[in-house]
Amino acid sequence: QVQLVESGGGVVQAGGSLRLSCAVSGSIVSINDMGWYRQAPGKQRELVAQIRYGGTTNYADSVKGRFTISRDNAKTVSLQMNSLQAEDTAVYYCNVVGRGAGLLNQRPYWGQGTQVTVSS
Repeated sequence: QVQLVESGGGVVQAGGSLRLSCAVSGSIVSINDMGWYRQAPGKQRELVAQIRYGGTTNYADSVKGRFTISRDNAKTVSLQMNSLQAEDTAVYYCNVVGRGAGLLNQRPYWGQGTQVTVSS
């Protein structure tokens, strides 16, 4: 079984910063892409930032220049969020694409989500 454990969410004032971290554990053999998604109330889940195995990053237009994704080691990914705005309020989900033990193909795995609330 593969587990993704997120940490670092909370409440912050507009203009502040938070850092989210996600640690992957369990029977995962290889990890390709790692990323963060978010879902605000009444909205669809959206990609916030992604980092591929080779280090290429991809960001949503709304967070470019404010958020930075990093792969701290083979099984940990972080999201540094600066200049937070009320519109960034959402549940943030860690996502990895990898291959679990005994499986032939890669698949996405999800964390349980961590709440980020930005007060204006």
